Amino acid sequence: MVANENTQVAGEQLKLLIERIERLEEEKQGIADDIKDVYAEAKSTGFDVKGMRAIVAMRKMEKHHRDEAEFIIETYKLALGL
Repeated sequence: MVANENTQVAGEQLKLLIERIERLEEEKQGIADDIKDVYAEAKSTGFDVKGMRAIVAMRKMEKHHRDEAEFIIETYKLALGL
């Protein structure tokens, strides 16, 4: 009987966890849609979305990683004559 009760408890806990994940996935999709709308608004006012995405990605980086990435890009540009 104990094994059956443990299985029921584990099953209920699993169900609650799955439901939480599903709610979070819905919220994540809503946020992704909001971000898409902001980029569309930026584009409609004349901003370059590709450039904005690059800046957002760079701002997420720690300074030393960003400096290293910029150094590598500059080095490659010089090597290619850009």
